[in-house]
Amino acid sequence: MIEHIEVDFQKKEPIYFQIEEQIKFLIATGELQPGDQLPPVRELADALDVNFNTIARVYRLLDRQGIVSTQQGRGCYVLESALPESERKRAMLESLADHFLLEGKALGFTSEQILHCLENKMYKKK
Repeated sequence: MIEHIEVDFQKKEPIYFQIEEQIKFLIATGELQPGDQLPPVRELADALDVNFNTIARVYRLLDRQGIVSTQQGRGCYVLESALPESERKRAMLESLADHFLLEGKALGFTSEQILHCLENKMYKKK
């Protein structure tokens, strides 16, 4: 699981948000299953080269959202009802949209140009 999470220190998005969204995506895609244990806070922090408090914050946020259960002294586990099917699909779509938008902006396009391109693709007659 750790190898699927990447942090981009150049992004405007906070590091904790990047990690939180990637964990949600791993759950949405089934990479993380209900009952799976998330890596210990310090292990993930070391692997991503971030402060352990950042990972602790992510786990707390996921716990509050009902996505994981934090068990004192035992770790953090994905809950059975972490994301319903509709939420999983929405999370995957949002992740794709985020990626498309970030890549388009990295190429120098404006949000309007990116939206125009997407609209053209959506409504293009075949």
